[in-house]
Amino acid sequence: MAMHLGAGAAPDSSVPSNGEDDDFHWDEAAEAELQAIEAAYASASASAKRRRLPDCTSPSPSSRPRYSQSPVSGGSTPSWALAPHTTQGNVRPRHQPISFSGKIVYCRTPSEVEKAATDILGKIESMKAPGQVSLGFDLEWKPFPSRGEPTCKVAVMQLCMEKTLCYVLHITHSGVPPILKSLLEDSSSIKVGICIDNDARKMLNDYDVCVQPLMDLSTLANVKLAVPPKRWSLASLTEMITCRQLPKPSNIRMGNWEACVLSKQQLQYAATDAYISWYLYEALQSLPDYNAEPEIESVKAQ
Repeated sequence: MAMHLGAGAAPDSSVPSNGEDDDFHWDEAAEAELQAIEAAYASASASAKRRRLPDCTSPSPSSRPRYSQSPVSGGSTPSWALAPHTTQGNVRPRHQPISFSGKIVYCRTPSEVEKAATDILGKIESMKAPGQVSLGFDLEWKPFPSRGEPTCKVAVMQLCMEKTLCYVLHITHSGVPPILKSLLEDSSSIKVGICIDNDARKMLNDYDVCVQPLMDLSTLANVKLAVPPKRWSLASLTEMITCRQLPKPSNIRMGNWEACVLSKQQLQYAATDAYISWYLYEALQSLPDYNAEPEIESVKAQ
């Protein structure tokens, strides 16, 4: 059975525990924090429409989310706008870290992955959106193969299309079932992320899956933002849009994604990347175009 982190789910007895609470929850404190952030976005929307980045106040400090037993609330459509941005003198504000606070569905077997893909396809169909539904998409794999071995295959895939739920698929164990392949190749959803072309190419090489259609958030940001075009990282774009810091601890980012069971820290890291990709796409799409044809080909990677 898929491991659900959140919404009062009981820990899977087959999964090793470090003694901590194994459930993540979308509790009242996390909901209140998000509402406060979205209120700041809404207050800055008039400035955003004038195609300039407003100044931003430091978000209120947040403590570690409490792990309550309250059910996960249904997703609602946030009011997308750029967070305000302010500096005092030459000192930049210290940004609070951002993290996915919803429910994480962790799938390791073919049947669990099939159910996750079926659920996502069902949600896309039920939305009956006039255009393509956005799907935050990200991959993880073991960065350093053993000596003499080829580059490691994709081990983990993350998919997110709402603020309260994210799927983490451990495909190094499950493989890519046909229903997941159909989801990834279906044009009803646009897969969004940073350097997503490279991820799609790796999925094609590793699993013969043609992920499409795609939208690179760096390209979209260079069309929408009134700043010099550049090659954005997910962390730098998150800071620009939300005035929050996206943690990228190297011990997790460069860790063993082929482990038998992912740790809580790995699951949180993976889910956050997919969630932020979806979130940034929705925020950027709400803005008018600033640069009709951004010249990013000559911009060196940063």
